[in-house]
Amino acid sequence: MKKLILPLLLLVAIGMLAAVESAPSDVVGYVKYPCLAGNNHIALPMDQDYAWASDFATDYPAGSMDTMSYWDAASQSWVSAVDLGYWEGDFAITEGSVMMINALMAFNAYSIGSLPATNATYNLLAGLNDLMIPLNRSDIALCGTVGTEIGTLDTISEWDAATQSWISAVDLGYWEGEFAVSIGAPLQVNALSGATWPTRAATTFGTRSK
Repeated sequence: MKKLILPLLLLVAIGMLAAVESAPSDVVGYVKYPCLAGNNHIALPMDQDYAWASDFATDYPAGSMDTMSYWDAASQSWVSAVDLGYWEGDFAITEGSVMMINALMAFNAYSIGSLPATNATYNLLAGLNDLMIPLNRSDIALCGTVGTEIGTLDTISEWDAATQSWISAVDLGYWEGEFAVSIGAPLQVNALSGATWPTRAATTFGTRSK
């Protein structure tokens, strides 16, 4: 079904997400993640009824990607599902999940669906953690705002698919190398101690539509 509606959704401006921050959860939209051949850091901000990483992969042609991974903060390592004709190591995903996917060709990955009834929050452990800028936080324009709010971070990084490397901002009393972010942006952060973010009361969009 998602494949059939994708061409129509491409006509919708991504800016609509900021405009509907307070709208009911039955508003349909998308966030686009341009992927290059190689590793790409993406997120799943919309409510898509995905339960498994393989559900995400099914929405793309066979051969688009060969690995999907999530960062496990407890073990400080990537946990991967590998395409062996089936997805060996398939793992659970939900709204707000962040993944690293290895693309075999350039394509656009999409998170398509309704706005989540409750925006994502992240329980960070000491060490590296993946998170996403929630859809109700269009007020965040720079990564340092995330660091200031969480208060326990010393590094905030974004993945640069063009160079296949992390670009980092470091806390030196100010955020050296600070970079722009927007809603839906996936980040990897290094926490010096556990924290939950966002800490303010979650913004809700009403009853979730299924």
